Amino acid sequence: MKAIIYTTGTGSTAQYASLLAKQTGLPAISLKAAQKSVPRGTKIIYLGWIMAGTVKGYAKAASRYRVCAVCGVGMGQTGTQTDQVREKSKVPDDIPLFTLQGNFDVKKLHGLYRLMMEVMVKTAGKGLAKKTDRTPEEDEMLNMMQNGGERVSVGHLKAVLDWYDAQK
Repeated sequence: MKAIIYTTGTGSTAQYASLLAKQTGLPAISLKAAQKSVPRGTKIIYLGWIMAGTVKGYAKAASRYRVCAVCGVGMGQTGTQTDQVREKSKVPDDIPLFTLQGNFDVKKLHGLYRLMMEVMVKTAGKGLAKKTDRTPEEDEMLNMMQNGGERVSVGHLKAVLDWYDAQK
């Protein structure tokens, strides 16, 4: 692999790309900048933020580069929702897919994304708050919705780094 290419919505994905770059020695470049500087067909690791179960920017990156692994950054806990994200994003089975829990702050979103998340927080948040038998994961999700949260951590990259080390 030659680069880590990413698309970020509120900054969590950029943070993960930076942490991954420090751990691997690969350069981290936004998809927009990479289109001008990284040649087509280059082997990359792609990171994108998850919106409605889809890894943003993945299709564009996959049409231009040889994506060796995908990391989706969202509200869910690290390592969860991979089947749904794989299906919705159309990530082939032979490409490793990792999900990473990011930060959450509705105020950092813009336009339609902000409006959608405000509605989701109100509706899903009310539903979760009323639920009496919440799982620990649901408690954490409710906490993030109500209070925001900083969840980006190098520890969440363990599976990605283990995979990367095995490729050498």
